[in-house]
Amino acid sequence: MIPIPGSASGLVLGFLLASAYGAVFHLVYGGSLRRILLYLAAAWVGFLAGQLAGDFLNFELLKVGKIHLLSASIGAWTLLLAARWLAGQESPGE
Repeated sequence: MIPIPGSASGLVLGFLLASAYGAVFHLVYGGSLRRILLYLAAAWVGFLAGQLAGDFLNFELLKVGKIHLLSASIGAWTLLLAARWLAGQESPGE
Protein backbone atom coordinates (compact mmCIF):
# COMPACT_ATOMS: atom_id res chain seq x y z
CA MET A 1 0.00 0.00 0.00
CA ILE A 2 1.25 3.47 -0.88
CA PRO A 3 1.36 5.87 2.09
CA ILE A 4 -0.46 9.16 1.59
CA PRO A 5 1.04 12.27 3.20
CA GLY A 6 -1.10 13.98 5.86
CA SER A 7 -1.92 17.05 3.79
CA ALA A 8 -2.99 14.98 0.78
CA SER A 9 -5.35 12.86 2.86
CA GLY A 10 -6.87 16.03 4.35
CA LEU A 11 -7.35 17.41 0.85
CA VAL A 12 -9.11 14.23 -0.27
CA LEU A 13 -11.32 14.18 2.83
CA GLY A 14 -12.26 17.83 2.34
CA PHE A 15 -13.04 17.28 -1.34
CA LEU A 16 -15.21 14.26 -0.56
CA LEU A 17 -17.09 15.99 2.25
CA ALA A 18 -17.73 19.12 0.18
CA SER A 19 -18.89 16.98 -2.75
CA ALA A 20 -21.25 15.07 -0.47
CA TYR A 21 -22.66 18.36 0.87
CA GLY A 22 -23.30 19.60 -2.68
CA ALA A 23 -24.88 16.30 -3.72
CA VAL A 24 -27.16 16.15 -0.68
CA PHE A 25 -28.18 19.77 -1.24
CA HIS A 26 -29.08 18.94 -4.85
CA LEU A 27 -30.95 15.85 -3.73
CA VAL A 28 -33.05 17.93 -1.33
CA TYR A 29 -33.72 20.92 -3.59
CA GLY A 30 -33.46 19.27 -7.02
CA GLY A 31 -32.80 20.97 -10.30
CA SER A 32 -31.01 20.50 -13.57
CA LEU A 33 -27.46 19.45 -14.36
CA ARG A 34 -26.47 23.11 -14.16
CA ARG A 35 -27.74 23.26 -10.61
CA ILE A 36 -25.74 20.29 -9.39
CA LEU A 37 -22.60 21.81 -10.93
CA LEU A 38 -23.41 25.12 -9.22
CA TYR A 39 -24.01 23.38 -5.89
CA LEU A 40 -20.80 21.34 -6.13
CA ALA A 41 -18.74 24.43 -6.95
CA ALA A 42 -20.39 26.41 -4.15
CA ALA A 43 -19.75 23.60 -1.66
CA TRP A 44 -16.07 23.31 -2.67
CA VAL A 45 -15.45 27.06 -2.47
CA GLY A 46 -17.40 27.40 0.78
CA PHE A 47 -15.60 24.45 2.35
CA LEU A 48 -12.24 25.95 1.38
CA ALA A 49 -13.22 29.38 2.73
CA GLY A 50 -14.43 27.86 6.00
CA GLN A 51 -11.27 25.78 6.28
CA LEU A 52 -9.08 28.83 5.74
CA ALA A 53 -11.12 30.84 8.25
CA GLY A 54 -10.87 28.06 10.83
CA ASP A 55 -7.14 27.80 10.26
CA PHE A 56 -6.65 31.58 10.46
CA LEU A 57 -8.75 31.88 13.63
CA ASN A 58 -7.16 28.72 15.10
CA PHE A 59 -10.62 27.23 15.66
CA GLU A 60 -10.06 23.78 17.20
CA LEU A 61 -13.64 22.61 17.77
CA LEU A 62 -14.42 19.44 15.75
CA LYS A 63 -11.05 19.25 14.07
CA VAL A 64 -10.31 16.03 12.15
CA GLY A 65 -6.64 15.87 11.34
CA LYS A 66 -5.90 19.10 9.52
CA ILE A 67 -9.54 19.68 8.58
CA HIS A 68 -11.47 22.24 10.64
CA LEU A 69 -14.70 20.30 10.18
CA LEU A 70 -17.12 22.69 11.88
CA SER A 71 -15.93 25.92 10.29
CA ALA A 72 -15.46 24.30 6.86
CA SER A 73 -18.94 22.76 7.00
CA ILE A 74 -20.50 26.06 8.03
CA GLY A 75 -18.71 27.73 5.12
CA ALA A 76 -19.94 25.11 2.65
CA TRP A 77 -23.58 25.20 3.79
CA THR A 78 -23.59 29.00 3.91
CA LEU A 79 -22.33 29.25 0.35
CA LEU A 80 -24.76 26.55 -0.79
CA LEU A 81 -27.70 28.53 0.60
CA ALA A 82 -26.34 31.73 -0.92
CA ALA A 83 -25.92 30.06 -4.32
CA ARG A 84 -29.49 28.76 -4.23
CA TRP A 85 -30.80 32.18 -3.28
CA LEU A 86 -28.71 34.01 -5.90
CA ALA A 87 -29.57 31.54 -8.68
CA GLY A 88 -33.28 31.98 -8.03
CA GLN A 89 -36.03 29.74 -9.35
CA GLU A 90 -35.51 27.55 -12.39
CA SER A 91 -37.89 28.05 -15.26
CA PRO A 92 -39.79 24.92 -16.35
CA GLY A 93 -37.85 24.78 -19.63
CA GLU A 94 -34.43 24.44 -18.00
